[in-house]
Amino acid sequence: MAGEIHRITKETLEKLRAEYDHLTTVGRTEIARVIEAARLLGDLSENGDYHAAKDDQGKMESRIRQIDHVLRHHEIVERDSETTIVQHASIVRVVYEGDADDDFQEFFIGSIEERPEGVLVASPSSPLGSALLNREIGDLVEYEAPSGVLRVKIVGIR
Repeated sequence: MAGEIHRITKETLEKLRAEYDHLTTVGRTEIARVIEAARLLGDLSENGDYHAAKDDQGKMESRIRQIDHVLRHHEIVERDSETTIVQHASIVRVVYEGDADDDFQEFFIGSIEERPEGVLVASPSSPLGSALLNREIGDLVEYEAPSGVLRVKIVGIR
């Protein structure tokens, strides 16, 4: 994570700022209340509610640190919605070589923070993501995967 620049859209930046503000105010206050209520239940060594609340607190603080890092190390990118070229924040529909054309997969090219629901993410710095960037519909793209070289055909961009 250190030194990494997160390329995000303006909309994602605003969403992350809102989430950060919520977690650092309402979230922290609420988890403190839950921990205090669980503490009043008695012996902390065998208090499942207390341990669950502390675990939730740790997860929330981790998310706060993650968002803080993105907010401090980001670059705003603009996406041209009329383009036919794969760019940051594109959803790319591909067919693996040897598969039927209707047996496609879709990948969002960008940050996990921007991922649309139900779409796989390919980081622009990943082998697949970097191979797809700046390519067009119809292009056959090769990339190195752990199992060897894979080939995909770009069949759609949105």
